[in-house]
Amino acid sequence: MHRLRSERTGISYLSNEAEDAPLVLCLHGFPDIPRTWEVLSEDLRDAGYQVVRPWMPGYAPSSPEGPFDPLTLSHRVLSLIDELSPEEPVRIVGHDWGSFIAQCMMAQRPERFRTAALLAVPHVLAFRDNVQEHPRQLGRSAYMALFQLPMVSDRLVRMRDFALIERLWRKWSPGFDPGEDYFNELKLCLHSSMPAPLRYYRSLLSPTLIREVTELLSAGPIVVPTLYLHGELDGCIGRDLAAGQEAHFSALFEQLTLEGAGHFLHLEQAAEVNGAIVRWFDAH
Repeated sequence: MHRLRSERTGISYLSNEAEDAPLVLCLHGFPDIPRTWEVLSEDLRDAGYQVVRPWMPGYAPSSPEGPFDPLTLSHRVLSLIDELSPEEPVRIVGHDWGSFIAQCMMAQRPERFRTAALLAVPHVLAFRDNVQEHPRQLGRSAYMALFQLPMVSDRLVRMRDFALIERLWRKWSPGFDPGEDYFNELKLCLHSSMPAPLRYYRSLLSPTLIREVTELLSAGPIVVPTLYLHGELDGCIGRDLAAGQEAHFSALFEQLTLEGAGHFLHLEQAAEVNGAIVRWFDAH
């Protein structure tokens, strides 16, 4: 893997530089880093793909400059795609915020994508509709309300060597520990990035933004063939929030729930998740 940077977008990324191979773009979520795709990257490389793993905008060493709302983020990542693969459509993997951004990109410019694999965050409109039937999700999402308080949350997140971040990982993926080395790399990234990762959530307070995202995703179903994976034990977003989301996809769509897995299912059950993604990409 080589670390590169797009001067056009300010996005830094890792790439295996297999230039003649089909491109797969892997987008991480919060609170995470490109290392989250390390094993998937190896499996995709072995299957004949070029893999690009960006640090999402605002996550060092990518540019700390915002704004960080979903539409601006999707435009920046689309610009990176145009730079890396100006003619051929790409395959995309998105976890957590990466899933959200991928949905916005596929709604805006579906011709840029051959197929997609989304993890842990279902179609935004399905989430919106289902949360009314599953009020427990409001408790799971309480951290988002905390992040709306800049002075308070900026300090709390940093306290005791990012103890809150480790607590979220334990809550979201019960019984799973990525290891001290992983957390050290994640904390180093966050230390250099704060408060940009929290500004993703603060952007969601804008009524204008919510309206624009809703209009974009309501304009029609996503026409890109999509595989969706969710962990049965996800403590961040309950699996019930994904119910009925197939109505928002008009191309081939498949949904898999992994028993015993939490929010970071691609790390917890790498063989199952990666195998499903590689099979889906090979078939499309």
